[in-house]
Amino acid sequence: MPAADDVQAHAEAPIDAPIDAHLEAPIDAHLEAPIDAHTEAHIEADCTANAARLALEQVTNKWSVLILTVVCTQPSRFNEIKRRLDPITHKALTEALRRLERNGLITRTVLPTSPVGVEYAITPLARTLQEPFMALVSWSQQHGEKIGNAQAAYDARTG
Repeated sequence: MPAADDVQAHAEAPIDAPIDAHLEAPIDAHLEAPIDAHTEAHIEADCTANAARLALEQVTNKWSVLILTVVCTQPSRFNEIKRRLDPITHKALTEALRRLERNGLITRTVLPTSPVGVEYAITPLARTLQEPFMALVSWSQQHGEKIGNAQAAYDARTG
């Protein structure tokens, strides 16, 4: 709660005076102060982490990784991807493919066939993710059972 003097000073200030005119320093004075190297390093690290977080959110969701591993070897049609990723739903696959296309990780080509077909292929940008994603999928296959066992043990302990 503001001190009585602050309230009185504000009440006596002219109507067109800045809201912080009665204070010794403007409210945003700290923004003009020099930033030390330690603080600047933290700000830069926060910006880098935020940029990485935004990219990772777009790339590493459950279906995106698996879709990219399917189309990394050869272009694939929608139903082929869906069959290989069973039990993905039609809606989830459609949304994931649109997100990947928007992010420049896959291309969508309409084929001149009857009925019309659509083929999805990996882009050069996504190809740079191929090695880390394959390592992640391999790790998941090797350690999936251990994770399941750890979950069961945790659930047994916590009820």
